[in-house]
Amino acid sequence: MALFARALALAALLLLPLAGPDRAWAGAPTDQLRAQIDRAVKILEDPELKKDGRQKDRRGAVRQVANDIFDFSETAKRSLARHWTPRTQAERDEFVGLFTDLLERSYISKIELYGGEKIQFVGESIEGEGAVVRTKLVTKQGTEMPIDYRMLRRGDKWLVYDVVIEGVSLISNYRTQFNKIITTSSFQELMKKMRTKQEEFLGEEKPKRASQQ
Repeated sequence: MALFARALALAALLLLPLAGPDRAWAGAPTDQLRAQIDRAVKILEDPELKKDGRQKDRRGAVRQVANDIFDFSETAKRSLARHWTPRTQAERDEFVGLFTDLLERSYISKIELYGGEKIQFVGESIEGEGAVVRTKLVTKQGTEMPIDYRMLRRGDKWLVYDVVIEGVSLISNYRTQFNKIITTSSFQELMKKMRTKQEEFLGEEKPKRASQQ
């Protein structure tokens, strides 16, 4: 379980969207993904950013990297699946916003679990506007865990919309949870639960901010 958590932590580097300037891209999906993972790992290994009081700076730097490679709206849409179509634009906008915020708050805390694991790129397949980049997470002890990044072409960029760790899809995981809540209750109940979770995260952050002042 510890290794899975660390794999999720490294994969989470690409699951934290943040608004930022547009950049020009060129090259295959693997080239773009490799460049961003390399950037993120350098941030995590930076001794200056490991110092006490630099956690916020480290996380902010990683979020900026993630912004360059992730299509969060697509992740949200696919996670809601067949329940996306009946939603009004206002409902979709709120859902994407809540989902974005909750994923960010959930996964960013796992970044500190990174323990020097390395990523090996083992293959790439492209079909039309979609691609899968296959990688392996390798620990210092030599244990391996497969992580696949599913990507879509957006202009000259290839953006990640799903991460599959040992055959477990991030989108499929959330799709199952969301579908169960909606079919047994309602979409409104799902939104209520997401708002409550967001409030819990905000409540947990207030004492932390106060202690750092």
